[in-house]
Amino acid sequence: MKKLTVAAVAAFALSVGSASAADLPVKAKPIVAPEPPAWDLAFGSAITNDYIWRGITQSNHKPSIAAYFEPRYNINKDLQLYAGLGGASIEFPNRAAAEVDIYGGIRPTFDKLSFDFGIWEYWYPAGQEFSATSAQGPIPVNGNFAKKDASFFEVYAKVNYAVTDAFGVGAYVYYSPNVLNTGADGVFYGGTAKYSFPAFANGVQWYTSGEVGHWDLGTSDAFYGFTNYKDYTTWNVGIGWTYKVFTVDLRYIDTDLNKGDCNAFTGDHTATATGFVTTANPGGFGSNWCGAAFVARLSADLTLNTNVK
Repeated sequence: MKKLTVAAVAAFALSVGSASAADLPVKAKPIVAPEPPAWDLAFGSAITNDYIWRGITQSNHKPSIAAYFEPRYNINKDLQLYAGLGGASIEFPNRAAAEVDIYGGIRPTFDKLSFDFGIWEYWYPAGQEFSATSAQGPIPVNGNFAKKDASFFEVYAKVNYAVTDAFGVGAYVYYSPNVLNTGADGVFYGGTAKYSFPAFANGVQWYTSGEVGHWDLGTSDAFYGFTNYKDYTTWNVGIGWTYKVFTVDLRYIDTDLNKGDCNAFTGDHTATATGFVTTANPGGFGSNWCGAAFVARLSADLTLNTNVK
């Protein structure tokens, strides 16, 4: 009887010990975010009432349409290679058919810091020359010359910092040795800020953003009379909202260029106003291509991995 009691107690102790061991908490394995697909493709299109770039209209204050596609290769979740091809409708002094953008680069990410380094080619095909010796047609009454080819390239570096999930700031610098094929070099640099409000239950999300940029410009070649282009500052502020792949952006844009220096830099073939004599613009014709403007833009941007619900 005594032996049976001891055996029963031992068996009970072993069973309790086993149950206690099974109930001990086990450290969970860390959740590792899955690697993004190696290949991806971004693409989209947009329509705007005025194509304004760096504070200056590229479409003579008329509506413009644009589209792009961008193949991407993800080396890993923090390093992406990309190349792209895009286009937009324009109205240039040389009557070029369109703007075609060819670009590529690399995007490294370090936690909250995102970088972008690349090169961008602006190609303006089917242009015409307007000069004293050109056979393309009469020079505009304002006397502005235009080369047949206004194409040029830039190299750039950009950085964005996510202060919070809702608020981010950024900075950038672009350099070209030959802006718009004028012979003048140029460095464009500036900063951005954006705040995104919490999304509504229906998926609509509002945001507000702003930017300030400055373009240091050099001196043109002989074709444009060795003109010393005036440096200028541009800024914009706006609001917008996104819904699925769609974005509506409403923006106020302006520069500190007066109409005379604007005419000297743009060669605006529509400039008619007079009385705006500056060192760079002795003829006195003035352009409104660089003044205050309100821009409304509707765009759609997708990738192959976008889930539309």
